[in-house]
Amino acid sequence: MDTLSYKTISVNKGTAKKQWVLVDAEGQTLGRLASKVAKLLRGKYKPEYTPHVDCGDNVVVINAEKINLTGNKWETKEYLRHTGYPGGQRFVKVKEALVRYPERIIEKAVKGMLPKNKLGAAIFRNLKVYAGAEHAHEAQKPVAINLNDYK
Repeated sequence: MDTLSYKTISVNKGTAKKQWVLVDAEGQTLGRLASKVAKLLRGKYKPEYTPHVDCGDNVVVINAEKINLTGNKWETKEYLRHTGYPGGQRFVKVKEALVRYPERIIEKAVKGMLPKNKLGAAIFRNLKVYAGAEHAHEAQKPVAINLNDYK
């Protein structure tokens, strides 16, 4: 028996087949959208997925201001940040954040689902989020996908 035919092929930076994907966030639930986008960014939907390599796709999310939240989260969900000074905690309700910077809501949700290391930071750079239907990546010819087709 030839044991060389059973070797697992591992993807590296040069052999990764990355593509551009367009996702419409209109009517999508925030957490479900974020988990599927995080899987697309990692490359977990690809058969040649390798955990320690950035082999995922570049994802463009449009219509970020039309995201849905379930339950009472529009009034109760808060984002916390700290200025760095004593007593510098600042809270922003998700409803206020949606008006001021709707892109950050999706970015924050996806970033929390990625690895907390250098690979996670590199993967996060492959995410582009836009509030409206227009985006600056037409030259890359992103393929529009329906997230409801993915688990």
